[in-house]
Amino acid sequence: MAARLRAIAPAVLAAAVLATLVLGTLAAVAWRAGGLSGLRGTDLSAIRFTLWQAALSALISCVLAIPVARALHRRRFAGRGVLISLLGAPFILPVIVAVFGLIAVFGRRGIVNVALGHFGIEPLSIYGAQGVITAHVFFNLPLATRMILHGWQAIPSERFRLAATLGFGPAQVARQLEAPMLRAVLPGAFLAIFLVCLTSFAVALTLGGGPRATTVELAIYQAFRFDFDMGRAASLALVQVAISVTALLIAAKVSLPARFGAGHDRLAQPIAQLSGGGGRVGLDALAIALATAFLLTPICAVLLRGLPAIPTLPAMIWPATLTSLWVAAASVLVTLAVALPLALAATRHRWAEIAAMLPMTASALVMGTGAFLIAQPFVNPTSLALPMVLLTNAALSVPFATRILMPEIRTLQADYDRLAAALGLRGLARLRLLTLPRLARPLGFSAGLAAAFSMGDLGVITLFSDGQTRTLPLALFQLMGSYRMDQAAGAASVLLILTFALFFALDRLGHHADPR
Repeated sequence: MAARLRAIAPAVLAAAVLATLVLGTLAAVAWRAGGLSGLRGTDLSAIRFTLWQAALSALISCVLAIPVARALHRRRFAGRGVLISLLGAPFILPVIVAVFGLIAVFGRRGIVNVALGHFGIEPLSIYGAQGVITAHVFFNLPLATRMILHGWQAIPSERFRLAATLGFGPAQVARQLEAPMLRAVLPGAFLAIFLVCLTSFAVALTLGGGPRATTVELAIYQAFRFDFDMGRAASLALVQVAISVTALLIAAKVSLPARFGAGHDRLAQPIAQLSGGGGRVGLDALAIALATAFLLTPICAVLLRGLPAIPTLPAMIWPATLTSLWVAAASVLVTLAVALPLALAATRHRWAEIAAMLPMTASALVMGTGAFLIAQPFVNPTSLALPMVLLTNAALSVPFATRILMPEIRTLQADYDRLAAALGLRGLARLRLLTLPRLARPLGFSAGLAAAFSMGDLGVITLFSDGQTRTLPLALFQLMGSYRMDQAAGAASVLLILTFALFFALDRLGHHADPR
């Protein structure tokens, strides 16, 4: 019994720390909210818009992802693997950089409106509801594509060969194989994207605003920073938590298995009879080309405009860059220190997995609001700006890291538990000689994600900063707010390069440390 308690003690401590941070801040929000008495009539519009834009963004992302995922599944071409990897770039792209890139493409002087101007067509506007939805589709189309592509790849290759033997064409394959898979995958993809869009802050801050394009997160920020109405901010935060928890509970219940049965795990190869002729090849090529252009053009636009402007950046950028780097490094360490013991325990104890998922019930802004309310009577909350940014970034990265680690830990335990027990390998010795080396790859990937998330965060710092304490995303936002767009492009390029460099360096470090 004592040995078992010692084994789970790190997980218990990690769960306690995470629960204190998440539940403690939520309790402060609930106490200050006073039963939602702080809400105004205009806040109902923000709630409606939040739900509407999240649902529409998720719907558009999923609908557009279906032809892209289908094309990637049934076509083979040079660079296909690289393209699939590149389509994941928006997932780790700092939100403020992506917004700047979208403005460079769709803004009043952007590429699209300049082209439209040559034909005498009225310019498009990237601001307001359409801008928020466009940005959310930009971020979530790759996620939906990867989830649906995994669904296609999960159909046993034997089913496709049987369909070809029976003389099926593309229409019959769509009805008998693809439709059941989509019924199983799409609800989960929709709700995952819906949840992401519910808690999106930087997109609404930069592209939304106004009475008809204000989300709950943005309303919290406005009540906090402009009105200093703590009761209203807390009430809105409580509403945000209730919506997020409801969406999580629905997501846990809604996905249905496609029930194709087991296969022999052979790699599926495209079958010309099932993939269609030249017309379908052209449509697949068009879907891939349009998705690639939509996702990669904003990134290229940032770099083309920003790289020449880096030498002209104001002096404030470099201290902000150093601040972001050390906060990201500390966030990685905290994330792994919490996620690893929870993931090790979660394969045997359900409570550890539940504890690891707690941060998904609250956004960074909600936790920041609660932390501000707790700290306000005792210290100047602005003095806690960077520690709170670090802790919230780490907390929000823990669910991702835990999910990444758990499958590898199950394999590790199945393969090596008996051998480790026979050798008397336990405690720190087992961690150093077995666990860390065998988990090097998922640990490196988790560290890369945590660093990328932290580098791009523009949430808590907006609540706590006194204007002098800056991270690089906040400095970039300030440059955009003062319309110094060339310098903003330079800052965006620095943030983009550093974020991707950190992600790939930590990911590759994990690969190199793997003994296999």
